[in-house]
Amino acid sequence: MKLTEYLKDKVLLLLLHMVCMAGLVIFLRLTGYSMDKCVIILVCYGVILAGWLFLQFFSRRSYFRKLEQLTDQLDRRYLLGELMPESFGLEDRKYRELIRKSNKSVIERIHQMEQNQKDYREYIESWVHEIKAPITAIALNCENNRDERSRYLLVENRKVENYVDMALYYARMDAVYKDYMIAESNLQEVAQQVLLQNKYYLIQSHVKAEVACPDTVYSDKKWIAFILNQLIQNSVKYGRSEGTHIQIVTKKTKSGVLLWVKDDGIGIPKEELPRIFEKGFTGTNGRNRERSTGMGLYLCRKLCDKLNIEIRAESAEGKGTEIILMFPVSEYLTGYRET
Repeated sequence: MKLTEYLKDKVLLLLLHMVCMAGLVIFLRLTGYSMDKCVIILVCYGVILAGWLFLQFFSRRSYFRKLEQLTDQLDRRYLLGELMPESFGLEDRKYRELIRKSNKSVIERIHQMEQNQKDYREYIESWVHEIKAPITAIALNCENNRDERSRYLLVENRKVENYVDMALYYARMDAVYKDYMIAESNLQEVAQQVLLQNKYYLIQSHVKAEVACPDTVYSDKKWIAFILNQLIQNSVKYGRSEGTHIQIVTKKTKSGVLLWVKDDGIGIPKEELPRIFEKGFTGTNGRNRERSTGMGLYLCRKLCDKLNIEIRAESAEGKGTEIILMFPVSEYLTGYRET
């Protein structure tokens, strides 16, 4: 609060006092007081008024500073009404009462929304659990019949499974910490597992994959596998018609372990590169090639944020794309050395 703002707010009160002072002078003159005595009385009046205004100003400024500090410290600012400091002013007490009533309604609404979100997440998790059974049954049946049609169905079935996983991970996004399993993860094993799950898709798309990930990190193996699966799916989806080469490699640095997923596909237009991790962004390639949800890389970024993994992309149109994951040095790793 500034003094000029406070005085502007008190303009009507100051005008009233000026009228009162003018009336007082007229009254004193009519009752025989000299002009000198009237001036002395007016000066005393003005000093008392100014002193009162300044005391009010500093008191109000101190009160609002406390409110601002309290607001800045609160994670949930709608709880301000419950924690507002007491005030002797009637207006402050009334405002506090109204804010508390308003915030109570907001809090009840938030609790209702959180409950609805929880119910929806539990429904999605249950639905995914149920639909996984027929997906697995189709995969097993196709594995037992190694003809060309079965391989085609396996590829399509894997795509369905991938979309189901995306729905599950999206539903769990805000409660991902409940599903953490931080453990030593061999990136070579994780990458090979993901490639094995997509082997028919890779064969059908004439993709050659190369893995060189001898490094180990401390993270959630299942979430890493999901991220790598999305990146590999994208590399295949936006690969060259004559075949694509995918490389998954790692390197140790002072800051941690770098993992690259490289391909020599069609690449990403320069102007679209900063937006590829945005929710729902499909880009030119997504619209031209095949239907794209724009959720894969968005989920990757959100999961990387949760796992404290840095993710970024480098690409040149017509020359391929590199997605880089940076796993920070874990305090649980011993004997870490840069190579």
